[in-house]
Amino acid sequence: VMAMRHGVLPKTLHVDEPSRQVDWSAGEVRLLTEAVEWPETGQPRRAGVSAFGVSGTNAHTIIEQAPVYEEAVRDEAPAEDHGVLPWALSGRSPEALRAQAERLRSRLLERTELGALDVGYSLVATRSVLEHRAVVTGADRAELLRGLEAVAAGETAPGVVQSAARTSGSTAFLFSGQGAQRLGMGRELYE
Repeated sequence: VMAMRHGVLPKTLHVDEPSRQVDWSAGEVRLLTEAVEWPETGQPRRAGVSAFGVSGTNAHTIIEQAPVYEEAVRDEAPAEDHGVLPWALSGRSPEALRAQAERLRSRLLERTELGALDVGYSLVATRSVLEHRAVVTGADRAELLRGLEAVAAGETAPGVVQSAARTSGSTAFLFSGQGAQRLGMGRELYE
């Protein structure tokens, strides 16, 4: 692959002299004693790679140079047109979660240059995940800010999901596979 990428055929490794078992004068096969430029022919470069395993496993693959694509010129999407985005928040208590939502909302009203995508990334990548959580979703900054306002007020709203981590008990997931082969399969495991 690197030979294709750089256009250079590497020299044959670990061979001091060609085998006498091969008639090197017939055909177009030869060993390379030094690196050689791989000429452009207008066709994709192709190479055969063989592995003859000690255990008797033989493998051979043919690889082909990837097509060259010219970078398409495209119109850039508007800065805030990213589809529906999530903003994740958390706090140690319901009150702390509401306060976090209000602080974020106030900050974003002051700093209008902060992009919705960047804010969402920063909330996930730089904040701790605490016991009480909320996720606000919205297709634009205004929807996301309305969701923050609802969380700050302790209200329910479209695009807002809130939960509190359980402090006791445990959660288990049961996956019965691609599909149960018979009715009730896995019932004992579930119980």
